Amino acid sequence: MTKSQVIERLAHERLVPVIRADSPASALRMVEALLAGGISVFEITMTVPNAVEVIAEVAQEFGERVLLGAGTVLDAHTARACIDAGAQFVVSPGFDGGTVTLCNGLGVCVAPGALTPTEILAAWRHGADIVKVFPCDAVGGPSYIKSIKAPLPQIPLMPTGGVTLENWTQFLAAGAIAVGVGSNLVDPKLTGAQLAERARAFVEKAKAESEPPRPSAN
Repeated sequence: MTKSQVIERLAHERLVPVIRADSPASALRMVEALLAGGISVFEITMTVPNAVEVIAEVAQEFGERVLLGAGTVLDAHTARACIDAGAQFVVSPGFDGGTVTLCNGLGVCVAPGALTPTEILAAWRHGADIVKVFPCDAVGGPSYIKSIKAPLPQIPLMPTGGVTLENWTQFLAAGAIAVGVGSNLVDPKLTGAQLAERARAFVEKAKAESEPPRPSAN
C-alpha cells in the first residue's frame, strides 16, 4: 500500500485505536475484538511488551484486512524495525527529525506529535504527512482543532487525548482527518465481547451522524 493510499484509508476510516497492553496476548486480543466490532485500523504502541513482534504477528495474520500502525515511536531505529515488521504508518508523541526523515525516505506515512501552532507548522514543514495533536484534551479538544484549522487548513491533524464516544465525531466536524482514541475505546479490562460492542458503538455513531435526516411522516 502506498503512502497516499494509507492516508486515504485513514481519512476514510477516521478512527485509530491506540493499543496499550501489558502483554502481547492482550494486544492481540484487542485487535481481534476491535476487528470483530468493525474497526480495521490499529496503532500498536511501543509500550506493549515485544511490540515489534506483535506488529509482525498482526501483519501476518490479518494482512490487507487491517491498516497497521506503530505508535509511541521515539527514534528512527525503532521506526525502521516497525516498518520492517509490517507497520504501514508511524506515530510519535513528539517530533523526532530522524524518524520523519527515515519514513519519508521509505515512503511510509508518518505522524509526529505536536501541540502548539508553532510546533504543528514546524512538524509539517519538516515532512510530517499528518500531525498528531497531543494531548489535545489539555488545550480544548474539538474547539482547539477548529481554531488550528482556520489558519492552517492544509495540515492534516489527528487529535489524540480525551477522545470519547460522545465527542469523537466533534473532532471530525472541527476538521480532523482522523482521531486517535485510547482507553475510552481500548480498555484492557474489558472482555473481547465488550471491546467489540464498544467498537460497534463508535462506528455506529459516525454512521448515524453522517446519514441525512429522514423526512418526518405527515
